[in-house]
Amino acid sequence: MVDHSPPPRPDKVPLSSASLALRLAGIGAVVAALAGAFAYVNGTFDPQRLTPKALVDVLEKNNGVHPEFRRNHAKGVCVVGYFESTSEARPYSTAEVFSAARTPVVGRFALPSGNPYAPDSSVPIRSLALRFKQANGQQWRTGMNSMPVFPVGTPEAFYQLQHAQTPDPATGKPNPASVPAFFAAHPETTPFLQWVKTARPSASYVTETYNSINAFYLVNATGQRQAVRWNVVPVAQDEAGASAPEGADFLEKDLVQRLKSGPLRWQLSITLATAADPTNDASKAWLGERKVLNAGTLVLESTQAQNDGECRDINYDPLVLPSGIEGSDDPLLAARSAAYASSYLRRTSEIGQLPTAKQESPQ
Repeated sequence: MVDHSPPPRPDKVPLSSASLALRLAGIGAVVAALAGAFAYVNGTFDPQRLTPKALVDVLEKNNGVHPEFRRNHAKGVCVVGYFESTSEARPYSTAEVFSAARTPVVGRFALPSGNPYAPDSSVPIRSLALRFKQANGQQWRTGMNSMPVFPVGTPEAFYQLQHAQTPDPATGKPNPASVPAFFAAHPETTPFLQWVKTARPSASYVTETYNSINAFYLVNATGQRQAVRWNVVPVAQDEAGASAPEGADFLEKDLVQRLKSGPLRWQLSITLATAADPTNDASKAWLGERKVLNAGTLVLESTQAQNDGECRDINYDPLVLPSGIEGSDDPLLAARSAAYASSYLRRTSEIGQLPTAKQESPQ
């Protein structure tokens, strides 16, 4: 719209103070692609208002420009499969995906980085984007991440964080004090930072739970609206099944290897909000007991290279929604949608510049 051999995955133990300081100093690179680029849009281009172009520009400045790759989540792999619905979401939504027995899915696993050549161990977050294509022609697109909350709740704060991570022209590196200073000035980042303290890069895409983070509404046949968040939870996936990671690109290799044994499955769980739950702030978790629907099973059957697979030309805009699902008042949703479009136009204008999958060495 982001070659060192990584060590085997360590146990999830708290970071030391020194390690945490280093993690915070570089956290902007992680945040830069957690859920994509953000910006406000309202049909005008007020120079005092954040725009999609400004956001994508700062991401390119921080990560470099890699022609025809996404400006965020640049390194990934296409996946193809289907969704099998249950009856549990039908009273809450008229969306066909919850009533059809099976809906085709094209998805994409990715790293949150603007660098398509980043080692898989470089960040502790993985992402999964999905496109459900209903028989009536409508689509549901969703981008999910493995962290439980977003660091900030507004596009402006996200933009400020990107500037805190921008390299100094004199040194080529960010000011090491800028990102910690940003977090100190933004107490809403505390839940995310608490998660970061024990987060570790997983050895597999397959063992992760992926969260919508933003809130949405399900709408039923009578027009009743229910605020929700959703996630996909792995079904009986053995986290210990993967061998110790080798090289910089172990995630795709692990995925391909696991699929040789058969399809991989995740349960789509939809959490129903209470009246007290915020729908406009992705930095706040919904705490306590809530009703959770088992909406069905995501089944992934095969992979495709991202350079020429079905997912390559899909813009996983989170506001592409079918009848029966609506966006909430979370300002990050409109921001993601606008900036995804800006990134999509840039990379599709670069057709022909993407490196081929196989290049012969010069003789």
